[in-house]
Amino acid sequence: MRARIYTGELVNILELVLLGAGFGLVLAGALSIIYPLRWLGVRTRGMAWLILTGGFLLVAIGTDLIDSYLVYLGFVLLCLGLVSLLRPLRFVYIRTRRSALMLCGFGLFVSLGTLLLPYHDKEAKNRVTKLDDWMPRWQVGERHTLRIAAPPAKVFAAIHEVRADEILLFRTLTAIRRGGGTGPESIMNAPEQKPLLDVATQTSFILLEEEAPRELVLGTVIAAPREERKPGRLEPALFRKTLRPGVVLATINFIVTPAEGGGATVATETRVYANSAAALRQFGIYWRIIHPGSDIIRRMWLRAIALRAEKTMRTK
Repeated sequence: MRARIYTGELVNILELVLLGAGFGLVLAGALSIIYPLRWLGVRTRGMAWLILTGGFLLVAIGTDLIDSYLVYLGFVLLCLGLVSLLRPLRFVYIRTRRSALMLCGFGLFVSLGTLLLPYHDKEAKNRVTKLDDWMPRWQVGERHTLRIAAPPAKVFAAIHEVRADEILLFRTLTAIRRGGGTGPESIMNAPEQKPLLDVATQTSFILLEEEAPRELVLGTVIAAPREERKPGRLEPALFRKTLRPGVVLATINFIVTPAEGGGATVATETRVYANSAAALRQFGIYWRIIHPGSDIIRRMWLRAIALRAEKTMRTK
């Protein structure tokens, strides 16, 4: 476990470097599109567009979002090409309708081709966490960590107490995901003043295991054939038995470990397992579209936990 934490810290440092460089290039490219920053060596708007695109690429590499980057890049190119079929957008160097048509085809190829890329099984060879016990195999997932200046007990309590209104952009991103519509209370439509974990476990998620003040694991069913859908609450046994093809299960954990020199490290990992190729393909398309928003939510969730835990330290 100590080696895993150390590796995670190195990954976080590399991520920060890539994010810093990426956002710097995005800013320089965006400004140079308006007025080329010649003192930085950006002499043309064409170069500015390349710098802007390269900046987003570094951000995507740093956040492990290369596939989503390609999906959205292809979509942007497709849209630019479609508009240029009506009137060529010379400011992005599309001068003829023929080049616009070629751009449409290329953008469609990049976007659809990336959406249809296959996923492969991953496996926890050494079962270190409770999450490893509940979902040792998965195909899709993400993991984030954060160092917090508070002891593990305070951090674990904050995990339980954080509300939707404390998580920056949470309500905005979940509203986008549900298409702006309203509906019953759920983690995608969470009330502001209620702990988010309570909302989750009282609606579509189930608490699979909790070992305070170290780790808790939640699970949910994302998709299932009609014959597998049963009324009533989910049962943990569902995650242990063999199910009909077409089921997609998801788990998420929060794990807190003491940090050297004081404080704690909190990590959250999401894993998704589909038990058939068709179900995996359908979810994989959806995941590559929503992954950037999911990534932001997880990061902001951890920061909200940190703010609440550190606040309790200042007010004790």
